[in-house]
Amino acid sequence: MARLTKKQKEAKLKVEDRTYTVAEASALIKEISNVKFDPSVDLAVRLNVDPRKANQMVRGVVTLPHGTGKDVKVLALVTPDKEAEAKEAGADYVGLDEYLDKIKGGWTDVDVIVTMPSVMGKLGPLGRVLGPRGLMPNPKTGTVTMDVAKAVSDVKAGKIDFKVDKTGIVHAAIGKASFDAEKIAGNARELLTTLVKLKPQAAKGVYIKSIYMSSTMSPSVEIDTKRFTEQ
Repeated sequence: MARLTKKQKEAKLKVEDRTYTVAEASALIKEISNVKFDPSVDLAVRLNVDPRKANQMVRGVVTLPHGTGKDVKVLALVTPDKEAEAKEAGADYVGLDEYLDKIKGGWTDVDVIVTMPSVMGKLGPLGRVLGPRGLMPNPKTGTVTMDVAKAVSDVKAGKIDFKVDKTGIVHAAIGKASFDAEKIAGNARELLTTLVKLKPQAAKGVYIKSIYMSSTMSPSVEIDTKRFTEQ
């Protein structure tokens, strides 16, 4: 078992054995994030759903009001008539066949791929490369669209997609520890509110079982599930 460093022990001692409001947790995360880089702040939300059943799958997108704090690299796979608007919207890489060839060769140095419905047929054979990395565009997340410019600008502004994993947990990065506590809390509330709206009709009983906030290498802080929409 890995031994805790002095800083990690000090941080753990600051987390009380209780649940926190979103605002309290956001402030505490800033206090206990003491690594030399600017760590990501993450939420882990355990849902009372069975992801193996199609009618209990929870997946969606949310635009974080204060962005992610990350410089998201966007690849726009578009036809020549859409290249200009993709570039103007801020896409880092724009093109089609040359990037499809690069992906076939194993290149995946991007965070999000935006494309058009007419191009999806060419992406099908690349599913084995893109799928495991979460890079396959999907109409449900707004990354397959004719409005390429909007899709690119939304991603750059802080739009993220999330999906419940096979254990029933949604993991999402909601900002950086360098953010003001109010901004971390605002992003957290936006994600949590979106998850509540996406509750499947087939989900019975308590929907959100637990919420934990943490930053890279920090202890996790438990958030009160009953109060998060109000605090």
